[in-house]
Amino acid sequence: MSTITLQEAQANLAELVHQLVPGEGLTITENDRPVARLIPMPTVQQRPPRPRPPVTGVPKAGGCEGLIVVPDDFKEPLEEMREYME
Repeated sequence: MSTITLQEAQANLAELVHQLVPGEGLTITENDRPVARLIPMPTVQQRPPRPRPPVTGVPKAGGCEGLIVVPDDFKEPLEEMREYME
């Protein structure tokens, strides 16, 4: 681990940050006493993108014809509601 004075760290902070090596750090001293430690952040591992599901086709209108039956009295009021409608 390297050591540098506080004044040198203030003057060259951007360079010091870019020169940090993973697993190593930099000790900052003032009056020959350690006052801080500069360590690199661990790199974030990105997960690989999830595979797309297989394309099964584009839905088309009328594709369910005959599967769903709507009764003729669908729009008629329900017997339970008839007293509220009068």
